[in-house]
Amino acid sequence: IHSIAILASFSITGVQAFAPSLALSSPCRADTTIFATDDAPSDPQEIIGKTIKVQGDVNGGYVRSCIKNEASQFRRLIGTMSPPDAGSEEATIYVEGKRKMVDGFVRWCEKGTEKVGLSQKLEVVSSTEEVPTGLYDGFYVKVDEDKKE
Repeated sequence: IHSIAILASFSITGVQAFAPSLALSSPCRADTTIFATDDAPSDPQEIIGKTIKVQGDVNGGYVRSCIKNEASQFRRLIGTMSPPDAGSEEATIYVEGKRKMVDGFVRWCEKGTEKVGLSQKLEVVSSTEEVPTGLYDGFYVKVDEDKKE
């Protein structure tokens, strides 16, 4: 019976693992360096921030209400939805929370028209991960001051 000893040394750039020569009929040696990549799984509990640009019927109260409910009540996210600029159908949503909740919210937004229902349209234009600011204590839907009555 042969025993194998694996030595590991950790460094900032990665993990180096070495398997010493084995006393077999033919000697062998394996030197392997493993580096972390962007494909490594993320911690689902990590707190992240994300900016999502959406377009469609974002001025409608129903769409804004659905976004607020999904973000705050169902996903427990904090952040804001800014109103679109005059003549635009593109709004900006900023959310913070656990990675798994933020990613789920983005997927919900991407399903858009299917999930919002009725004849409302919603489409994700872009989604950018950011460093969380910690400035919010809830999810707020901003109202365009010019459209207030």
